Amino acid sequence: MKSFHNKANVGVLGILNVTPDSFFDGGQSFSVEKAIAKGLELKDEGAEIIDIGGQSSRPGASSVGAKKEWSRIEPVIEGILEIDPSAHISIDTYRSEVAYKAINAGAVMINDISSGSLDPELLNVVAEGYVPYVLMHMSGQPDNMQNNPKYVDVVSEVYDFFLKKTEELLGLGIEDVILDPGFGFGKRIEDNYALLSNLEKFTELGHPILVGTSRKSMIYKALNIEPSDALNGTTVTHTWALERGASLLRCHDVKEARQVIALHRHLCKSKMNPK
Repeated sequence: MKSFHNKANVGVLGILNVTPDSFFDGGQSFSVEKAIAKGLELKDEGAEIIDIGGQSSRPGASSVGAKKEWSRIEPVIEGILEIDPSAHISIDTYRSEVAYKAINAGAVMINDISSGSLDPELLNVVAEGYVPYVLMHMSGQPDNMQNNPKYVDVVSEVYDFFLKKTEELLGLGIEDVILDPGFGFGKRIEDNYALLSNLEKFTELGHPILVGTSRKSMIYKALNIEPSDALNGTTVTHTWALERGASLLRCHDVKEARQVIALHRHLCKSKMNPK
């Protein structure tokens, strides 16, 4: 799988939710056949990685359990890889049991919203599986994370969290780490924009930065619109993220994200070669 350690090598992680209750596309890919077709479509549109989630992490989401989560994910992994063995699949999970089974089924990355706090054994699974790990910052848990989150200095607090956790991960043998500030996960709107505005600060830690703002409340609440109308706002936040050092965009709309990356690349070239 390609590296995402520099601005010239930006990638897209396409979101494939196989849950009935995700905030934007809940239910759209809930059948196995639809999910497989959607995953292949994301790849065709330019997603280097297909990020499959069987447990909703929207604010207030309740847990479905590892058995149910895996039953949603397993046939989709198998179906996508059977049709296209070259597909790269990430699993959005905080459960060690699901991560273990997914890696053995062909997943090449684990995307964990909990940073190992909800199931510490997951980190050992990642280390033993020798796969890249997305380390995300979240204040609280999905069922309570938006209950009055507070920070003194959100940028410094998230930075210090990453610094501590990456050292911990290195001690476990996990070196291939991608940092995700956790937009919308225990953050107020102003916290999200503070993180986005200061995204370049996190590049000092020497790891790629993943940005997941796609159609989130930081966009649609700020604009007083619905998630279905938040594509334009998503494109704007993607542009800002690339300008500040993002290496990976996690999104619902892959084609549009690839266009942002292409135009940003032209902009960078023009800066390097002014007339």
